[in-house]
Amino acid sequence: MTSHSGYTLHHPQWLRRRVSTWWWLSRWRYFKFILREITSVFVAAAVVLLLLYVAALRRGPDALIAFQSWLSRPPILAASAVVFFFTLIHSITWFNLAPKAMKVRLGNIPVPPALIAAGHYFAWLVISLALAWIILTGG
Repeated sequence: MTSHSGYTLHHPQWLRRRVSTWWWLSRWRYFKFILREITSVFVAAAVVLLLLYVAALRRGPDALIAFQSWLSRPPILAASAVVFFFTLIHSITWFNLAPKAMKVRLGNIPVPPALIAAGHYFAWLVISLALAWIILTGG
C-alpha cells in the first residue's frame, strides 16, 4: 500500500454551491435562528455585569457606591437597556423551543406543546415576581 492510495489523477470534485454571507436574511426561520444565536452574546454581557456587581459588593460599600454611580451613566444605561432587550428575546425564543426539545408524557398521554411552553413562562413569571418582591421590599 502506498501513501497515495486514496488519490487518483482525476479525483472528482464535490459540488459546492456558493452561499452568500447574508444567507440568513432569506427566510424568517433563518433570521430567528441567527438572532437567537447573537442574543447569546448579550446574555453573556448580562452575566459579566452581574459578576462585576457581585465583585463590587465583596469589595465593600465604597466600591458598591462607585459601581452604582458608574451604572447610572447614560451610555451604560443605554447599553443595559439593549442587553435587557436582547436577553428578553433570548429567553422568549428558548422558551418557545422548549416543547420541541422536551416530549413530556403523563402516562401514555403526550402533554401538548403549548402547555410545556406555558409552564416555562409561568415559572419565569413566578420567579420574576418573587425576585421583584425581595428586591423592592428588602427581603
